[in-house]
Amino acid sequence: MKRAVIFSTILLLAFAGSLFRSHSAAGSNLLTADSMRVISTPDLYNLSLKWADEYNRKFPGTNIKIVNAPDPEQAAKFIREGNVGFISGDYFSGINIEPLWNVVIGRDVIVPVINAKNPLMEDICSHGVSPDGLTSFLQNGDFGTWGNLLKGVSNAKAVYYCINDPSVLKSLSGFLKLDQYIVAGKKALIGADLVAAIQKDPYAIGFCRLTDVMDPKNQSIAENIRLLPLDRNGNGIIDYTEKIYDNVNDFARGVWIGKYPKPLFSNIYSVASGQPENAGEIAFLKWVLTDGQSYLSGNGYSDLLITERQSAGDRLYNAKITAAVASGQKGLIKVFLFIIATAILVGLIVASSKKRKRAHKKIAVPSVKNLINEQSMVIPGGLYFDKTHTWAFLEENGTVKVGIDDFLQHITGKITRVKMKSPGKKVQKGDQILSIVQNGKQLNLYAPVSGTIIEQNIMLEDSSYVLNSSPYKEGWIYRIEPANWSRESQLLFMADKHKEFISREFARLKDFLMTALGTEPGKYAQVVLADGGEINDGVLSEMGPEVWEDFQTNFIDPSRQFWFYEMF
Repeated sequence: MKRAVIFSTILLLAFAGSLFRSHSAAGSNLLTADSMRVISTPDLYNLSLKWADEYNRKFPGTNIKIVNAPDPEQAAKFIREGNVGFISGDYFSGINIEPLWNVVIGRDVIVPVINAKNPLMEDICSHGVSPDGLTSFLQNGDFGTWGNLLKGVSNAKAVYYCINDPSVLKSLSGFLKLDQYIVAGKKALIGADLVAAIQKDPYAIGFCRLTDVMDPKNQSIAENIRLLPLDRNGNGIIDYTEKIYDNVNDFARGVWIGKYPKPLFSNIYSVASGQPENAGEIAFLKWVLTDGQSYLSGNGYSDLLITERQSAGDRLYNAKITAAVASGQKGLIKVFLFIIATAILVGLIVASSKKRKRAHKKIAVPSVKNLINEQSMVIPGGLYFDKTHTWAFLEENGTVKVGIDDFLQHITGKITRVKMKSPGKKVQKGDQILSIVQNGKQLNLYAPVSGTIIEQNIMLEDSSYVLNSSPYKEGWIYRIEPANWSRESQLLFMADKHKEFISREFARLKDFLMTALGTEPGKYAQVVLADGGEINDGVLSEMGPEVWEDFQTNFIDPSRQFWFYEMF
């Protein structure tokens, strides 16, 4: 270890000399944001102009010019020449944006809406309306009844409206596999008139853009209007994978993570031939993802969730670092990296000293298992399990040791970092006490008992993978002095009931994965083995932060888990 530290120090000193020499040579080569050309598809041209005008006004000295490119080949040519572009996935469906660097910056979302005082609301919310039901309804010459929509529940006449917009009609036609003149109906209106008509008629139903029914004052659905729940899988019920219609935030998340029918929405993108390196372009795109989002609704588009903006912003942050290294600022970045590297070196020395004093044994990384199911889960007797995939164990001295269960560590895959609370912190049962992180994606976990944290497992600071290799022994997280163990332990469950719970969790997980992967059989088959239903170990490892967030909501958060334990 001593030789390694000396060798690392020599390398750092050599690195420091190199970076300070390069910094002086690069100082005169800084990129500026004085002028920029942005390519736009025709349907985004007005929005792009608004963004450019507002940005130029807010930052005097910038000169962003929007170029309207009505021809897809011309637009692709401009972008591959090094220009940033704003592209509608719907308008330029012929352009494959996958090879290009791209981030989503907004959406065009089409929604079915009804009167919030519909007398059949209980049945609508329980069963929803399937695509087949909508097709049957629209194929009726004078349109049908709510019996067509809800499989015979009522013979009440349903008045149908649709906004008069070519892109909306095209999307509906693709969704319902009907000709556009059928989905257009006889009540084609502009958005405001459609909303007013549905507000007056309790049996009305219509299709419009999400922005048409949004109240801009409080960012909620307009008064007396409700989103119509879609029974996407046609099983006659609105199950947990389809419960996204109660409020705007849940709906927006559902669209983002793939719970809403793809034909009914399209993304708009910022694209470039490669990761942006011009500081001005990066600054403008970051503004579009923050302040610029407020201009989407005025042009008929929906803005992104805060978490989605942050995810896109992280990619721009990485681009900013790349640009800084490529430009004359790379000397400053090297200084920064040098400081960080030095701090890491000092930290290694200190950590090494602590490890020698603790003299704890090194835990080997476990071999990767290919497939998992409920039978392969380790559930030791003598532990108490919580509904949020944590466990508790009462030790002889009266303290309670807590950790995570085997199911959770297998689903996430290798944990790369943990965020723990400090000893001395008081926690209540259900409080967030830990975050487990895998390459920037994280899950927040909750306390199975109330009390005071008296010790944290410091081994996890340097060896977070121990949570995977030994979740019930070396991978414990805290020791807690319990505040009311006798009462709270009655709310926890022993191994036999936890085994039943885990079996149900695997069944739910398969449905969850089908939804997360957009119901595409090819992708689903890659993570779930059809014969026997086994799931790949570490199934969440290759999935994005939006899937982790949805897993958090449906498998970790207490409010979503409680009813499963009530069954026992």
